[in-house]
Amino acid sequence: MSTERPSPLPEGPGSSGAKRLALAVIATSALMAVLDGSIVTVAMPTIQADLGFSPAGLSWVMNGYLLAFGGLLLLAGRFGDLIGRKRMFLGGTAVFTAASVAAGAATSPAMLVAARFVQGVGGAAASAVSLGILVTLFTEPRERGKALGVFAFTGAAGASIGQVLGGVLTEALSWHWIFMINIPIGLATLAAAVRAIPADRGLGLRAGVDVLGALLVTSGQMLAIYTVVGTADHGWGSSRTLGLGAGSAVLLAAFFVRQATAAAPLMPLRILRSRTIVAANLVQMLMISAMFAFQIVVALDMQKVLGYGATATGLAMLPAALAIGGIALGASERLITRFGPRAVLLTGLVLLAAALSLLLRLPVHASYVTDLLPTMLLIGGGGLAMPAAAGLGMAGAREQDAGLVSGLFNTTQQIGAAAGAAVLSTIAASRTGRLLTEGRGPADALAGGYRVAFGIGVALLVAALVVTAALLRSGRGAAGEPLASNSRPTPAEQESDSSSKSLTQAA
Repeated sequence: MSTERPSPLPEGPGSSGAKRLALAVIATSALMAVLDGSIVTVAMPTIQADLGFSPAGLSWVMNGYLLAFGGLLLLAGRFGDLIGRKRMFLGGTAVFTAASVAAGAATSPAMLVAARFVQGVGGAAASAVSLGILVTLFTEPRERGKALGVFAFTGAAGASIGQVLGGVLTEALSWHWIFMINIPIGLATLAAAVRAIPADRGLGLRAGVDVLGALLVTSGQMLAIYTVVGTADHGWGSSRTLGLGAGSAVLLAAFFVRQATAAAPLMPLRILRSRTIVAANLVQMLMISAMFAFQIVVALDMQKVLGYGATATGLAMLPAALAIGGIALGASERLITRFGPRAVLLTGLVLLAAALSLLLRLPVHASYVTDLLPTMLLIGGGGLAMPAAAGLGMAGAREQDAGLVSGLFNTTQQIGAAAGAAVLSTIAASRTGRLLTEGRGPADALAGGYRVAFGIGVALLVAALVVTAALLRSGRGAAGEPLASNSRPTPAEQESDSSSKSLTQAA
C-alpha cells in the first residue's frame, strides 16, 4: 500500500493564492510607473551634464513621459476592454521594459526623450487596465478593499521611494541605472502576469473601433497636458497657453460630440450618467492636485529653505509613505466594509486637509520632529482616501467597461497631477518673486511662496470634501459591490456581449 500523499492540484485563477500573485503583479507594475515619474528628478542635473541637454530640452525627459502616459490612458483602457485586459497589460509591460533598455543606453538627448515617450506609451497601456483587472478579480467587499489598499499604497509610496532610489543609484553607479533597474522588475512582472492574471477575451475588435474618436481624445489630452506643463515657462495668461488650451478644448468637445453619434463609441456616454463615477473622478482630481502641494512643494521647501540634500529629502518623506501604507494595508478595508467608502473618504480628506494646514505655519528654520513629522503622519489619511475613491470610481461601471473606467480614473489622476504641479509651482514662484522685490531675503521669500501653495492645497481638499458630501451616496457596500450595469447597453454592445459569452462557452 502506497503511503505517498497525492500531489496538490495547481491553483486556478480564482484561488486565493492566484489572486494574491495577481495583486502583487498589478502593484509592482503600478510601482514601476510611479517610480519612473519620480526617480528621474534627482538625476536630472547629472543627465544634463552627461548628454548635453539645453535647459529647455531637459524638461522633456519628464514631459515626454507624462505626455504619452497621460494622453493615452483613456484610449488604452478602452482597447483593453476590446482586445482583453490581460493582453493590454502584458503588451504595455513589455513595451515599457524594452523602452527602459533604450533609455538606459541613451547616448544623445533625442534618444533619451524618444525612449521616455515610448516608456509612457507602455506605462499607459499597463496602468490603464490595472484597476479594471483588480476590481473584476476581487469581488468580495473585504478582499476588494484590501486589494485597493495595496494599490493605493504603491502609488503613494512610489514618489518617496523614487527620490531615495534615484539619489542612491545616481551617486553609487550612474544615471543609466535609474532606467536599467526596470529590466529585471519588468521581466519578472511579465513572467508572473502570464500565470497569475486570468485571461479575458474582451468584446472583440469587431464590436467596432472608433478611429476618429480615438484620434480626437488622444490629441486633445496630449495637447492639454502639453499646455499645462508649458505654463512654467510661458505663464497662464500667455497667447501660447490660451491658444493651445482653446485648441485642446475644441478637440475634446469634438470627441464628446462624436461619442454621442458614433455607432460604436470609444467612450459610451452612459458612463458619465453615473453620478458616482463622475463625482469620484472629480474628487480624485482635486485630491491629487492638492497632494502635489505636499509631494513637490514640501520637497522643494526642505531642499531650498531647510538645506536638505536630495537623498535626505526622500528619507525625510518616508514616514508619510509608511503612514499611508500602514493605514491602507492595515485599516482601510475594514473601515470601508463597516462604514462605507463615502464616510472613509470624508475622514481621509479631513486628515489630509489638517496635514497641509499645519504647513501654513512652517517656519524658515523648521525642526523636522516638531514642525514636519506631524504633517508626515497626518498624510496617512491618504491611506483612507485613495482606496475609498478608487472603489467609488469603479463601483458604477459595467464589467465590460472596467478597462475604460479604469483608464478614465487614471486619466483624471494624471490631469490632477499635471495641473497641480503646474498651478502650485507657478503661484509659489510668483509670490516668491513679489516678496523678493519687497526686499525679503531669499529663504523668507521662498517660504512665503510655498505657504501660498499649501493654502491652495487646503482649499482644493475642502472642495473635494464638498463634492464628496454633496454628490456621493452613503451606501456602505459600494466599494466592494460587483460592477454594476448603470444603463442598458446598445444593440451593438449586446451583440458583442453575446458573442463573447458564446466564445467563452465554446472554449
